[in-house]
Amino acid sequence: MNVNITNHPLIQHKLTMMRQTTTGCKEFRELANEISLLLGYEVTRDLPLTETEIETPVARTKSNILTDRKFAVVPILRAGLGMVDGIVSLIPSIKIGHIGLYRDPESLNPVEYYCKLPPDVAEREVFLVDPMLATGGSASAAIQVLKNHGVKHIKCVNLIAVPEGVRRINEDHPDVTIYCAALDDHLNEHGYIIPGLGDAGDRIFGTK
Repeated sequence: MNVNITNHPLIQHKLTMMRQTTTGCKEFRELANEISLLLGYEVTRDLPLTETEIETPVARTKSNILTDRKFAVVPILRAGLGMVDGIVSLIPSIKIGHIGLYRDPESLNPVEYYCKLPPDVAEREVFLVDPMLATGGSASAAIQVLKNHGVKHIKCVNLIAVPEGVRRINEDHPDVTIYCAALDDHLNEHGYIIPGLGDAGDRIFGTK
């Protein structure tokens, strides 16, 4: 499976706190933000560097800087919004787009209702963020939206995924790598991740 699971102790500790039913809305949001920032280190690990010559207070030396690249973070509304600030704090110059999808409760298929992307999104490397990769339907549809806008470099960033969702992305978009903090066991009959952490959108926004 084309999935990168980050087992850093801080991430695992914070994810355990998120899973607990006793974790309130404020703390849940803070933890989502913190884990997103930490995941961002893994997502950007393979960014290319260019050597340049600089002057320190005591000598001239050669050192590395990021090769000129453009980035965008695109949350899948609405739960994906809870992961944006962590990525932005890591890459302050990043542009932000939005894709609105909801899962039909009967068919579990994604329904698009909103899309607003940076005008030069086709020139950017895009981090598609959503806390949960469950059936993979919404993520696959969002990836296709990005590809329809000419995006060629996409990374899917989630807090939790399950094998069903990973397989769906691998089959539909084998060129997209998935980054997550945990690969959970399975989906239940309602399409919820088990053991999961409940409805991430409701827990982020306090709507349940």
